[in-house]
Amino acid sequence: MPTTLPKEAVSVTEFKTEPFTDFSNPENEKAMKEALKTVRAQFGRQYPLIINGERIETSDLLVSTNPSCPSQVIGKFSKANTEHAEKAMSAALTAFESWKKVAPEKRAEYLFKAAAIMRNRKFELSAWLVLEIGKNWAEADADVAESIDFCEYYGREMLRLANPAPLVPIAGEKNKLSYIPLGVGLVIPPWNFPLAILVGMTTASIVAGNTVILKPSSDTPTIAYQFIQILEEVGVPKGVVNFVPGPGASVGDYLVQHPKTRYIAFTGSKEVGLRINELAAKTQPGQIWIKRVIAEMGGKDGIVVDADADLEAASDGIVAAAFGFQGQKCSACSRAIVHKDVYDKVLEKVVEKTKKLVIGKPEEKTSFLGPVASKSAYESILNYIEIGKKEGRLMTGGKAFENEDKGFFIEPTIIADIKPEARISLEEIFGPVLAFIKADSWEHAMQIANNTEFGLTGAVYTGSRAHLDEAAADFHVGNLYLNRKCTGALVGVHPFGGFNMSGTDSKAGGPDYLMLFSQGKVVSEKI
Repeated sequence: MPTTLPKEAVSVTEFKTEPFTDFSNPENEKAMKEALKTVRAQFGRQYPLIINGERIETSDLLVSTNPSCPSQVIGKFSKANTEHAEKAMSAALTAFESWKKVAPEKRAEYLFKAAAIMRNRKFELSAWLVLEIGKNWAEADADVAESIDFCEYYGREMLRLANPAPLVPIAGEKNKLSYIPLGVGLVIPPWNFPLAILVGMTTASIVAGNTVILKPSSDTPTIAYQFIQILEEVGVPKGVVNFVPGPGASVGDYLVQHPKTRYIAFTGSKEVGLRINELAAKTQPGQIWIKRVIAEMGGKDGIVVDADADLEAASDGIVAAAFGFQGQKCSACSRAIVHKDVYDKVLEKVVEKTKKLVIGKPEEKTSFLGPVASKSAYESILNYIEIGKKEGRLMTGGKAFENEDKGFFIEPTIIADIKPEARISLEEIFGPVLAFIKADSWEHAMQIANNTEFGLTGAVYTGSRAHLDEAAADFHVGNLYLNRKCTGALVGVHPFGGFNMSGTDSKAGGPDYLMLFSQGKVVSEKI
């Protein structure tokens, strides 16, 4: 990230991350409670598709519900079919012809205005996240803050890339390297960061000059719709972003395979990401480019605790990273890999701290763990817990958390004495389940840390400078954290993306991210 901005953008301040809200402040607590009431009053509304600015309603509906109380309908959404997908493609193609010619400074200005609106509506947007997907107040607030950061950061990055790139001069020629947009992109965001990642992939697309077909997660279409309204409010032209919720198996596959789709930006599971990559790789009749796939997929992230580590700090980091947002982060710590000399002490501390976590409806300020995202996630996680009970020693949790509203709550679960090759050590669970693994030595811990097909995040707690350096060189993940937890990446501070089956190492929130949505063009003139 540049420390200074180009002359064309001298009025734009240097990027700084959005501060988190202090909910111990009574005014902020009151504002959040009011926002929750405001959002609840909007439950059950019906929402259209938005294609080229046109509201389109269908009889086939997708229903979003509150995972804390599944009988509560957040919203009903018109569901797109392949005809709507084709209409969205046509709109995006038409809009691209004019949008690509809009000055980068103007495109960046739309992002800055969107950031300002989100900043003013932070409590309301957080409330949607609390009620639609079960984030607690702090997690929801962080999601909105990251969304604001993406707008501010990518806007500034576009201003930087708009300047001519430095080239080696040669006598008798004038040479210029510039970055131009790709075309129409399909953006498929996940449900776990349904505002931040959606905003990041969408704003990177449009600020680079592309147009977008946005297919939000079926679990979180309401928060997606809120952002579409913000883009409309700041004046983004019709057709630049088209909102088409619908089934991945039909609408998603149709658009991935469409010959006019230039790229797919996807965040989600390994299985879906690999399918997208496979479908996109096959050239269709009339297709004149190789499609790009920008994918951030799964993780099986470990925190390594060395024999000389600060055990209190390590235990705090493990608990926060394992159970924040119910473990439903691709960066979550699902494996604690602990040196045998301190294994029992760390296990005891982590179990003790985990038992103190408050489970409850996330709309309550005191709740730390809310529900998991859906019935299917709930059933899958409980099944993995049963597998884990057979593979190791259950220390705490291990079952659903009973509640009168039949929400999808699961106790934070720790299973000890897991073998490195066990299923719950290798397979992504995406829930509040932590496997404790004993390492015989530092070298053994590093071997275990690298024994999965993933490579997203990891962390090491150690007092040894040599071991920190070895981890930096040999722990094969895209984001490695030393003596801190493995979650909580900040835009511009920790560019985010992983190796192997964790995706294409896209490094969202970093200085090369917009290049993935652009193509370089060199113009050479003899003088």
